[in-house]
Order: sequence, then C-alpha cells, then structure tokens
Amino acid sequence: MIAGTQGGCDCGRVRYRLEAEPIVIKCCHCHACQRQTGSAFALNLVIETAHVTLLGEPPEAIELETDSGFGQANHRCPQCRVSVWSVFHQAGDKARFVRAGTLDQTRSITPTLHIFTKAKQAWVTIPDEAEQFEGFYRGRDVVRVFGEENANRWRAVLER
Repeated sequence: MIAGTQGGCDCGRVRYRLEAEPIVIKCCHCHACQRQTGSAFALNLVIETAHVTLLGEPPEAIELETDSGFGQANHRCPQCRVSVWSVFHQAGDKARFVRAGTLDQTRSITPTLHIFTKAKQAWVTIPDEAEQFEGFYRGRDVVRVFGEENANRWRAVLER
C-alpha cells in the first residue's frame, strides 16, 4: 500500500505525501533518464497531481529534454537539487511522475511497466511478468498495462 506514504529530498526542505495509489509504477530505461539520474533508469510512480500533497517547500522546475521529444519539467529541491518528480509535457500538468527513490520507504516499490528497453543496460534483468516496450507504449496498450480503473484515471489526466 503506497497511499499515505511520504517522501522528500535529501535535505528535507521538499516533503510530500501520496494521497492515493499510483496509476502505474514505471521504469524508464531511455538514455535521457540514465543521464539525468546517473543510473541505469528512472523509476517513477505516476499519480494525479491532486493526489500529491506538498508538506514542505515547493520544488523548483528545470526544463529537460526527453527521448519522446515533448520534454519535461523536472522538479528539484532548490537546496540539495534532488529530483522529487517530473511533469512530462506530453501528459500535461495533471500528473506527477514521482521519483520512487525519494519515498521514505522504497522496499515495496516494484515497477510493472518498463519502457524504452531498447536502451536498457545489458545487466538489467526485467521480470517476465512485467510489461515492457522497446520504446513508448501505445494508447491501445493502456488498459492492459494499467488495468481498467487506472486506465480511466489516466484518461482523465489526459482529458480524453
């Protein structure tokens, strides 16, 4: 259960609480995410903006490129510079892509979706039961990947 979980940056200035379960937990293996995180991927909990309660200072948005070409506003603590979430312009401002590593408790976070696996590091093993796409998934895949209820939540984010 993730609803009610809190998280924040390294210095503690930016704090937040997730008020609902995420729509999906996705792992992006694209080169841009590798470069931006300094790791093999970015692990994001996708959740509606309305379900993220800011408990501390607001993060600062920094514009970055993405492999999709739409870009993102990466929100970082103005002091310690930790990335707490992103807003992907393709999805609009109604969703936050919360960095899983900023949660206070991270052990129960397991991605069910892996994207841009064509850029995946060779040593990374994706479980057989996880959905995976060489690039970005398509609209027709959303119900299967997210489940019916979460697909409806995602459609509401996109206003479709």
